[in-house]
Order: sequence, then structure tokens, then C-alpha cells
Amino acid sequence: MANEEVMNEMDMENEGTLITLEDEEGNEVEFEFLDIVEYDGEEYIVLIENDEDADEVVILKINPVDEETEEYVSIEDEDLLDKLFDIFKKKYEGEINFE
Repeated sequence: MANEEVMNEMDMENEGTLITLEDEEGNEVEFEFLDIVEYDGEEYIVLIENDEDADEVVILKINPVDEETEEYVSIEDEDLLDKLFDIFKKKYEGEINFE
């Protein structure tokens, strides 16, 4: 998913918030907000598809557009994704089963 923009207002401090993003084909997909991860001066949003069978998180870079709007951009760098996921796993070790 590249250059997704938030379709709903959301409170970043409220885990479990549902947001709707638009994928590359224009389809709306609903996600549950899990966390914000900070790394190397940047912020990344961690989401999981709002589907009981979902078993993978999605990590997107947060790009502020203005004071009220931000866009979420896909990350192509696999090493960066691995680092971000490791940070997320450490933060929730013992609370979330990552197996």
C-alpha cells in the first residue's frame, strides 16, 4: 500500500481505533491501530487488518501533510521493516504472541 491517506479522524493514543485506508487499487481496507514506533527521528504507524484471520501487522511511515492531516507511506526497505518490527515486538513482549 503506497501513499495511503487517513479516511477517518483517529486518536493516536487510543489503541484499538479503527481507521480506513485506500490501497493502490482504490479499495478501502479497515485496520486496527496498534502503536506508533519511533526510529531514527521518524514515526511509523503499526496496524493490523480488522479481520479475525489477520496475522500480520502493517508498518507504514507517517508523513505529516499539515497540522491536521498525515499520510501513510509503504516502506520498501526490508531491513528497516525488520528493525521496526523488532522494536514493536520488544515493546509488547509478553503481551502479544508473535508466533
